[in-house]
Amino acid sequence: MSSEAEPIGNPESTAPAIETVAVRRLYGEMAAVDGLSFQVSEGEFFALLGPNGAGKTTLIQMLTTLIPPSAGTASVRGLDVAKDAAAVRTNLGVVFQEPALDERLTAEENLEIHAVLYGIARRSRKKAVESAIQWAALGDAGKRAVSGFSGGMKRRLELARALMHGPKVLFLDEPTIGLDPQGRRDLWDRIAELRRGHMTVFMTTHNLGEAEACDRVGIIDHGKLIAIGPPGDLIAEHGGSEGADLEDVFIKLTGHHLRDNVATARDRMVNFASRGGEHTK
Repeated sequence: MSSEAEPIGNPESTAPAIETVAVRRLYGEMAAVDGLSFQVSEGEFFALLGPNGAGKTTLIQMLTTLIPPSAGTASVRGLDVAKDAAAVRTNLGVVFQEPALDERLTAEENLEIHAVLYGIARRSRKKAVESAIQWAALGDAGKRAVSGFSGGMKRRLELARALMHGPKVLFLDEPTIGLDPQGRRDLWDRIAELRRGHMTVFMTTHNLGEAEACDRVGIIDHGKLIAIGPPGDLIAEHGGSEGADLEDVFIKLTGHHLRDNVATARDRMVNFASRGGEHTK
């Protein structure tokens, strides 16, 4: 899927697709992310794992320019997320855990808004929207209100929307949550297709079986990176027994106790929007 909104960056650069150096994010005296340093290479499929409240969402919010780091640096394709936020966003496609579609609008209208926001030229928008609808296999559903879509249809639409402006890095926050087996398989087939085009994919997930298919996995807890590497290497180093898997590693490193979180500001905003926002009476 292509458009005239070209990602900004130096094509000759050898900079990693994503890099953080001692990045922190403070809320008062609490460090939600505390000194994370790691890199994700161009074209890599990277999964970030962690219990509830570990700092995953805060890290993604920094990497996608929603909030600035309190200390340290973070960059996407060599562009600083705080100093070059607008340029960073042209390189990103983002699919959040909760649907971020306006369900009162049609699929085409949701895509048209995205095309405008990301600077796709007026003369190219109709073709870009048509291509996105076709890529998402929505056919005649493009003129229907999103409120009547199934979970799988919404996920395909969100992914197609995230790709309209030709991003080089794709962020997926719990991408398969709520999908049935067919929907999950279809989504992974689409992600595999994107990766054949050398797209960098950064994913958070609680489905550790999905994470085992990634090139590398990072595990964070209490805002700190506690392990990183290929899934097989992490299992060999931390599994502790024959037949161990990534879930065994995760539990060993983060503990058995339950993590309960209150809703974040973003959670409340998404819930407000899903109920119709200010139009809900």
